[in-house]
Amino acid sequence: MARVDQRKRPTDKAFAPEYQGALGSLSVNSSLTDVLAKGVEELRAAEQAGERREMARCGLAVAEACRRLGRVTEADSAWKASYRAARSVDDVGAMAWALWSGGTLARQRGSLALAYRLLRLAADLGERGGDVVVRGYSLAGLAETGRIQGDYQAVGELHEQLLAEARRRGEARHTVWALEGIAQMHRNTGSYDRALALFEEAAATAGRADDRRGRAWALRGIADVVSVRDGDVERALSLLTEAESLCRGMKLSSALAYNHKMRGNVHYRAGQYAQARDTYAQALAEFQEMNEPRGTALSRLGLAKALARLGRNPAETVVELAELRRDLDRIGLRHARDMVDKATAELGVGPLPDVGNPAERAVTR
Repeated sequence: MARVDQRKRPTDKAFAPEYQGALGSLSVNSSLTDVLAKGVEELRAAEQAGERREMARCGLAVAEACRRLGRVTEADSAWKASYRAARSVDDVGAMAWALWSGGTLARQRGSLALAYRLLRLAADLGERGGDVVVRGYSLAGLAETGRIQGDYQAVGELHEQLLAEARRRGEARHTVWALEGIAQMHRNTGSYDRALALFEEAAATAGRADDRRGRAWALRGIADVVSVRDGDVERALSLLTEAESLCRGMKLSSALAYNHKMRGNVHYRAGQYAQARDTYAQALAEFQEMNEPRGTALSRLGLAKALARLGRNPAETVVELAELRRDLDRIGLRHARDMVDKATAELGVGPLPDVGNPAERAVTR
């Protein structure tokens, strides 16, 4: 079977370097269910042939497909097996990719300290093995981990550096990622015009590169800004509908859940509290099924706000917000934790009590 090295493909179009070996012919836009099925098939073939390097590379695709589908237990087993196979033949590059996958999964599961450790190891191995792509992806993972924590000062420069590197090498997919990350930081600090320009550039770049995942995330960002800045509900919902279609086509479970959470935000800002309640509840169920703590917490926050507006007992709202604040502190998501404080002030239910240290209740209850 012919092997396609994604890293040698033309860079004006988006490609997926995490699909390697027998899976190198897969598109960045391949359905994740298709990726998983082919990955499992090729992994079994490699195992039967005793091809350890191929086991590592096929296992990476299996890990990433499982992660993006929200099958986190399987993803955890797959990236570790990929790493072991790579280590057994001293394939430094494959080891780095496996660690990158594990670090990305750790961030998705809310284990930020572990994410930092694995992604730093991946970046170091990528540099040692001369694989600039996995090094760049790992540094990007570190930057994204810091960004979702709200540590913009620490990672803002790294985002800009990675954007410059991606543009210099002509890597469309990474250019889109960096643009979206920088845009999100501007949006969260109130620089809406700059955020919108960057999200629109990301959407256009993704469109030219046929990066449907990147375009879906960019459309979500545009919808957010036009909703919060302009109050343009109709346009925001239209953009989210287009993004949802892209997510469903690729079976992007996590991106789809975040799309639904944003739809709830749009309805809430427009005073459409019943619609917001229903959409937040849908997103919450999706995040809980994937065991994704950050999305779960943000959906719980939105749902708590919508229910408060619909007449929920203020005492119940206080309990919910206090628990959310504790959970977000535990995960280390400072920006999201600040959102709880803003919601408390907005709803007029503060100050929140200190919930103390009872038996920890998981964020993804």
